[in-house]
Amino acid sequence: MFVACFLTESGAVFTFGKSKFADNVPSKFWLKNDIPLKISCGDEHTALITENGKLFMFGSNNWGQLGLGSKTTVNKPTCVKALKSEKIWLAACGRNHTLVCTSRGNVYSTGGNNEGQLGLGDCEERTTFQLVDFFSSHGPIKMLVAGSNTSAALTESGKLFTWGDNTEGQIGLGKEMNSLTPREVTVGRPVSWVSCGYYHSAFVTVDGDLYTFGECDSGKLGLATGQLAGHRVPQHVKGITDRVTQVACGGGHTVALTEDNLYTFGLGQFGQLGHGTFIFEARLPRSVDHFRKGLVRHVTCGENHTAVITDSGLLYTFGDGRHGKLGLGEENFTNQFKPTLCLRFLKYNVQAVDCGGCHMLVLAKPRDKSCEEVTLEEGDVTEDYLDKSFTELLGDTLILTPATLKGSLSARVRRRERVITDSGGPSRACWNPLDWRRGSVYLNLVFPKCFTNV
Repeated sequence: MFVACFLTESGAVFTFGKSKFADNVPSKFWLKNDIPLKISCGDEHTALITENGKLFMFGSNNWGQLGLGSKTTVNKPTCVKALKSEKIWLAACGRNHTLVCTSRGNVYSTGGNNEGQLGLGDCEERTTFQLVDFFSSHGPIKMLVAGSNTSAALTESGKLFTWGDNTEGQIGLGKEMNSLTPREVTVGRPVSWVSCGYYHSAFVTVDGDLYTFGECDSGKLGLATGQLAGHRVPQHVKGITDRVTQVACGGGHTVALTEDNLYTFGLGQFGQLGHGTFIFEARLPRSVDHFRKGLVRHVTCGENHTAVITDSGLLYTFGDGRHGKLGLGEENFTNQFKPTLCLRFLKYNVQAVDCGGCHMLVLAKPRDKSCEEVTLEEGDVTEDYLDKSFTELLGDTLILTPATLKGSLSARVRRRERVITDSGGPSRACWNPLDWRRGSVYLNLVFPKCFTNV
């Protein structure tokens, strides 16, 4: 059972864009008697794993990708009862298929299968989760990922297996057009991280080398010109000399995280590279200069947008803003060409984020009251901070540097006093006087206790 909610100490699931939940309006929910733990977004569907190992699915279902036995779109998180006898450990959503792994090490798949992406040895779609026998004898699974019509599994021992569509070389099997069952891909060293985009893929070895393969146009592989001929098998990305820890592949771009820096390359026409308004393409890896060294701890990509979590639990998004999937406000559907702070999460510690084709999901918990202050980056401004509506701010006390105010306080702000309407009638939100202390502005927004909007 899910409940539309106030945020509890255990946190909540926030939805943005065309999530199919709550009429696609930015919203949130939590699970009764359970805690959301992991999320995965496909093109138009979502998987959610709880602390108790239950799997909830919702979204588009035209190929049976929800695994619920039908092809009916589901607008509310629905438990997959057929898997309740096992605890779900991992889940990955592709364009129209879903993979899960249980605590016993069993891998199941459901949904579209036109290129064999379910790993079941045929090309017939499924509407319920089916056991992928191959992994019964190949050790514990560390990661599961899914692309457009591709799938990959990484074992605890560092072995990488891929299957599905290989028309562009996106599963790294050379000239073969597809594989109906998992096949090992190796460069002679164990793998520590893997990601599948729409038509390209990437992985990181245990010693921090990045390899990419698949569709090679627009620089999404980050390879030198002389390497492009070999794009159907993994190629070492030599443009990053730092030790890579994570990689994420989108529709036409790639994001790589090192111990100190964030690199992006590929298509950037929507801003998904984060390099500014005049960088529409980067054929070689380029560092995103917005963040201090070592600040970013997690990256994820949608088709044309990117999200990152910092070490203090702040969320930044950039790229295609259609449908409001960047989480920057109910009226902000504009593209963002540089990493943009999601102000609504200043009061929260973001635990996880995942991006789909047209939506984004976030897991967040209230920030510990003993450490409410967070450090913002130089130039951390979205639009005009003080012009944001209260439903977007969601906070009692926000601590900002002068740079975040983007200039002086306008007359409109000085006289501002809004009325927030909820189910109990209108209540007044009061602006406390601005208090300048050590170069910071302290804004106290006092909300009625019954305030429930996202």
